[in-house]
Amino acid sequence: MLDIAFAAPSLPPKGALVLPLHEGAALSGLAQAADQATDGAIARALAAAEFKGAKGKTCTILAPGAGFSRVLAVGLGKPADRTTRRLEDAGGAVAAALAREPEIHVAADALTPAEAASLAHGATLRAYRFDKYRTKEKPEDKPRLARLTLLIAEAPAAEAAYAPLRRLAEGVFVTRDLVSEPPNILNPAEFAERCRGLAALGLEVEVMGPAEMHTLGFGALLGVAQGSVNEARMVVMRWNGGAAGAKPVAFIGKGVTFDTGGISIKPAGGMEDMKWDMAGAGTVTGLMAALAGRAAKVNAVGLIGLVENMPSGNAQRPGDVVTSYSGQTIEVINTDAEGRLVLADVLWYCQKNFDPVFMVDLATLTGAIIIALGHEHAGMFANNDELAGRLDAAGRAVGEKLWRMPLAEAYDDQIKSAIADMKNVGGRPGGSITAAQFLQRFVNGKPWAHLDIAGMAWSSKDAACTPKGATAFGVRLLDRLVADHYETGAGQ
Repeated sequence: MLDIAFAAPSLPPKGALVLPLHEGAALSGLAQAADQATDGAIARALAAAEFKGAKGKTCTILAPGAGFSRVLAVGLGKPADRTTRRLEDAGGAVAAALAREPEIHVAADALTPAEAASLAHGATLRAYRFDKYRTKEKPEDKPRLARLTLLIAEAPAAEAAYAPLRRLAEGVFVTRDLVSEPPNILNPAEFAERCRGLAALGLEVEVMGPAEMHTLGFGALLGVAQGSVNEARMVVMRWNGGAAGAKPVAFIGKGVTFDTGGISIKPAGGMEDMKWDMAGAGTVTGLMAALAGRAAKVNAVGLIGLVENMPSGNAQRPGDVVTSYSGQTIEVINTDAEGRLVLADVLWYCQKNFDPVFMVDLATLTGAIIIALGHEHAGMFANNDELAGRLDAAGRAVGEKLWRMPLAEAYDDQIKSAIADMKNVGGRPGGSITAAQFLQRFVNGKPWAHLDIAGMAWSSKDAACTPKGATAFGVRLLDRLVADHYETGAGQ
């Protein structure tokens, strides 16, 4: 993780310097001092580049003098429009533009401590890299950035503001690491062991194997797993940071560590992407790490169902009927609609055993949600307007956008079965909606939201605070939801 420091505002003797600048504002403070030290070279370069400080714009000045290897001007836009997200995006731009510099100093003397912390948070998130399996990468091809120092008069206050953000970033990286792992490494048992390791943060971690789940009657989840030599697991992670006896908030994740589609096998093209069909479980795990890491004043429980969906002589067949933990029976029409079967048992277990304030599940559930929303929004389905509104606001605040989709009894007709209580698919029309309607049958009236993150869990291109690859979509969103509404002292 990028090393972040805060120090008194004085010009560094050498290296890379970052100047966050507002639109149309004259150079002042450290920026003005740097310009004077370079005999006006910075101002001349900015004028020649027609850099005016507009949001999202950057200007790199090479070797302007005074010992600086580079000076990077980063536009913050108009002062009245300065937001946490804008500062985070600026930090991400810094980390991306100066990845070859081993150390960066940021002239943050015009920022508040909270704003400086946000800029540092964005840089930390953007500097992430998953490279544990690269054995022949040339040193000159690797990023060198190791340390970022923000120069600000209120350095101790900025450091205090950054501390919980660092813990949040660590949770994000837990998720990105899990989702990035190859499926031959991260099978259900290995995933569960990594969850056990989070007990060092103060989480209570319980792992159930096939025998325990069979005794409970997890027929839906175990039916998905039966075709694989890698046996299923369910992990329950608890953080008890709130009042004793207070109901927990609950998060449930789909953890299909690899999804071939089973007997309803997927096409070969792009199947390698199905290593991240466990991204919902990865998000829940990272979220629980973040809540524990920053000692959130809340009781929270995270449950993940971990399976591998493989074709074999023992695999589940289209036409099978399974009995879920709830007692409801399900006719399996398509074995590639397996995530909802996993979630069905875990959702019912959660509401029955923990009586939570609400349940939010996350899953790379349907390709249909990508057809509907592309890669800009995750689909949100909810049976509670207040919860839906809070999720939407939290997503907008951190830049993890949701779009609420409908739930209605009319869609239930599509999942009627002639021989069981329901079938696991409802056909192509409204495929994401019928999947959510299926899940709703296992929440037993609890306030609940389902986030279909199929289009958001992995990115093929860089974003402001996210390098291409695993995004950890949902960790920051749900942490913000908890912080704003469900921690002790939060406005409810």
